[in-house]
Amino acid sequence: MQCATGRHVSAVATLGTAHAAGRILGTMLTIQAVSFDAHDPLALADFWREALGRLLRVDDDGDVVLEAPAGSPQDGVAADLLFLNVPEDKVIKNRIHLDLRPDDQAGEVVRLEGLGARRVSVGQGDEVTWIVMADPEGNEFCVLRAFRPDEV
Repeated sequence: MQCATGRHVSAVATLGTAHAAGRILGTMLTIQAVSFDAHDPLALADFWREALGRLLRVDDDGDVVLEAPAGSPQDGVAADLLFLNVPEDKVIKNRIHLDLRPDDQAGEVVRLEGLGARRVSVGQGDEVTWIVMADPEGNEFCVLRAFRPDEV
């Protein structure tokens, strides 16, 4: 698999090869959630719910969480997305972002634009195979090209 940086990465970390209950033996950490600061956590979570097909819930603290649907291929594998209310505006380019792998890049870009995303430039140039977009609050993410048959 190739990420937007052009580096090849495996779907599994290289710390070990034996697995127990979905974890690589010897690791002590798993990613529980990726957190987004937002002026309107519910609205931003709703964009990502539509984009990713996740379930939305509001926890006891008022934080908005997106989870993979029970029984889906992402259930128990993909990290939750957590949306937190903050007063500050986003000022600079994200230092971390999501890379999304579609089956149809052009079709997904159009769908995401219909949900409120927009194309943005972060200096990526015209020769790259991914499209940089921003969600309704300006958080950048990439829509990668589809896997080729030899990559699946």
